[in-house]
Amino acid sequence: MHKSVLLDTSFFLRFLNESDPLFKNADGYFRYFIKEEITMMISTISIAEYCVGGDIHELPLRNLQIIPFNLDHSKRTGEFARIVFHNKGKLKLNERNIIPNDTKLFSQADCEKSVEFYVSSDSESFKIYNLLTIESNPKFQFIDLKVPHYEIFGLLDI
Repeated sequence: MHKSVLLDTSFFLRFLNESDPLFKNADGYFRYFIKEEITMMISTISIAEYCVGGDIHELPLRNLQIIPFNLDHSKRTGEFARIVFHNKGKLKLNERNIIPNDTKLFSQADCEKSVEFYVSSDSESFKIYNLLTIESNPKFQFIDLKVPHYEIFGLLDI
């Protein structure tokens, strides 16, 4: 099966802003995924989040597969959210709703068979992912955008 990656909203906010401190990392991942023929996916949830402050036409949609939120994703979201709510006190999250988007995006990454990676710069989201790895064992790897692609994939930065 062909590998794919789900890119969250924070990825696109950095990738589409050349003055962002993480632009270089986002650009490196984008180019790496194209070179390695790893299908890049975006959720309709991330598109909606992006469109709060940006325009859909700014997104590189010709390079992305759009993933709609479906019934299987909904069921998995409920399972993930139950774990997060049960352990809410342990997470020490900044003020934010837990279910809205982190668990929805994670459920999409977990349900889509080809997704092996999830890329985000959201450290609060990473806390939720770490909890889920203890309680549920999601099948995808969370990649922190703060770490360059060549470190994650064991490449020389030449």
